[in-house]
Amino acid sequence: MTHWIFLILLLASTERKPVFETQTIDSDVAIGYGIAIGDVDGDGRPDILLADKKEFVWYRNGDWKRFVMVDNLTEHDNVCIAARDINGDGRVEVAVGAQWNPGETSDENRSGSVHYLIRPEDPTQKWKPVALHHEPTVHRMRWAKATGDKYHLIMLPLHGRGNKGGEGEGVKVIAYEKPKNPEDKWEHWVIDQSMHLTHNLDVVSEGDGETLYIGGKEGVKVLSFQNGNWSPHPDGEWAVEAHGFGELRFGKTASGSRFLAGIEPLHGNMLTTYIPRGKTFAKNQLDRQVLTDQMQQGHGLAAADVLGLGKDQIVVGWREPNEAGELGVKIFIPQQNGEWDSIWIDKDGMACEDLQVADLNGDGKPDIIAAGRATNNLKIYWNRN
Repeated sequence: MTHWIFLILLLASTERKPVFETQTIDSDVAIGYGIAIGDVDGDGRPDILLADKKEFVWYRNGDWKRFVMVDNLTEHDNVCIAARDINGDGRVEVAVGAQWNPGETSDENRSGSVHYLIRPEDPTQKWKPVALHHEPTVHRMRWAKATGDKYHLIMLPLHGRGNKGGEGEGVKVIAYEKPKNPEDKWEHWVIDQSMHLTHNLDVVSEGDGETLYIGGKEGVKVLSFQNGNWSPHPDGEWAVEAHGFGELRFGKTASGSRFLAGIEPLHGNMLTTYIPRGKTFAKNQLDRQVLTDQMQQGHGLAAADVLGLGKDQIVVGWREPNEAGELGVKIFIPQQNGEWDSIWIDKDGMACEDLQVADLNGDGKPDIIAAGRATNNLKIYWNRN
């Protein structure tokens, strides 16, 4: 009888708070620059990959044992990692960025690196790095589907070559095409050079390929693969102008249309959304809303239906205490009246450098994974909703 009373009270409640169970899988993270999710060992379960200060590592799903892929790759820190199965064999291909020296924007020998990692027969052993062309201040990278079975590695520097304070030459966004033998020459080309200080990008499925959304000082640039090249999107070269972006991710509303979530400006204090008024996601046709301006050094962002509501929520993290002395990870939940409620996932236990959302245990419910800079930790927030 007691159980039935509890169930009735739960169903009658007007606010159903999210329930997450926290598991720390590494309490000795140096910085935790970037997280990627994918099946490393081919067992059908997604693993966690991490770009840490001097090591690129992966954590095996299940026991979460940590394995070093490559260490001390360059003089300066590692900074980013991209992992995706691009050939259909059920195991991710991995590319990494290092030599993080953002104050040096001219000398490619002292700033920036791009490497492809060749997997050994046993992926728990060290991987072989293959150096690719790079620009100074390599900062972010993602694998993106161009068309059919063709994928490109998209690399995003922070600055244009020789830039000071975000002024000067445009950022060279570079696409790489993997050869059959990854130790052969990789074709690469500049796909955009119109932005002057960039920070992150998102990749969105569209038709037979995917669309690139690049966020930076000038706003959000949109590129799609057309006639054999990455070019400005036919619906508009810019999704957003005049608002600087640090992070950006796309989510879906209850009607199935896309919305853009952003952290503004670079390392900013604001979480924003842009919702299209019509069917196209184009400049001057989006309604902007500020969900909070109480972050400090916002640096982790994801959009997913974590709570099973039929519409996406936004998970956001920041890495330094705000005016109230708070840092951590929050989830923002859209309401019927157009407002957003927010609830803490981790208050003061995660100085969030990066976060991802993925169903790690196959129960159909997305979990949250976050890496902490000042807190030196990597956590899984298991979805128990």
